[in-house]
Amino acid sequence: MNVLFACPTCEAPARITLDRPSDWQCPQCDHRQHFEKADPALPACAVCGNRELYKQKDFPHRFGLILLILAFAASIYTYGWYEKWLTYAILIGTALFDGALYLWVGDALVCYRCGSYHKGFKLGAERLPFEITLGERYRQERMRKDRLKAKADEAKR
Repeated sequence: MNVLFACPTCEAPARITLDRPSDWQCPQCDHRQHFEKADPALPACAVCGNRELYKQKDFPHRFGLILLILAFAASIYTYGWYEKWLTYAILIGTALFDGALYLWVGDALVCYRCGSYHKGFKLGAERLPFEITLGERYRQERMRKDRLKAKADEAKR
């Protein structure tokens, strides 16, 4: 059970394994945080405690885009040489490979509030994919906090 997250103070990237209770200290700003051993069902975010999490595929998105671009480039090349069957084979083969990857790759949970990425937890049926209305609500919340922080910093000057 791994968690990838940003330090709450300086937003430096961090990683922790939650197989036992542990203390974490940020190497950038020395912020300290205590983590409990995580429940395999993960009722709430291990970093901020938010109960609203969404599931997404635990897959490097750049790899998927590179695969798509290579298949597209190869199909343009073969189509230009009037090799329509090879073009279809490339496109259909890529679609089948992508479908197999989708079934093979597991899911991860992501927190709407802090964006921490939880891998290796049990996913129940109650965990839904990203919902734009919840994502927008938390994005607006972050923007308000940033504005208030900027105003407070400006007032101190």
